[in-house]
Amino acid sequence: MATRQSHQGQQQAPQFQACIDACMACAAACEMCGSACLAETNVAEMARCIRMNQDCADFCFMTAALLSRCSEHAQRLCQLCADVCEACGTECAKYQVPHCQQCARACKSCADECRKLARGPSQQKAA
Repeated sequence: MATRQSHQGQQQAPQFQACIDACMACAAACEMCGSACLAETNVAEMARCIRMNQDCADFCFMTAALLSRCSEHAQRLCQLCADVCEACGTECAKYQVPHCQQCARACKSCADECRKLARGPSQQKAA
């Protein structure tokens, strides 16, 4: 049975690859954005952005890991990850600096990919 389950997991992994890639790209963008925000002159004003970047990066890393191993919890985590990415992207979009704008785009892309998986296979076809 373990062999059958791992074989099924290997078959499912390609359908998750776009989301895994989006999560990893978003996590990297959030880590870079948070670090760059710390170097801004108005760092105190960007505190929420920095915290959102940290949270979002952590969610994205965890979501990518669970998707990579075809966890039974991945679909639920994708919904939460999408929500966190959306919130982070909204916060980053408030700042007209390149790193925040780039992060906002990565967050939107990740949220879109996570929402596709969170809807499940039957609802993906309808969307």
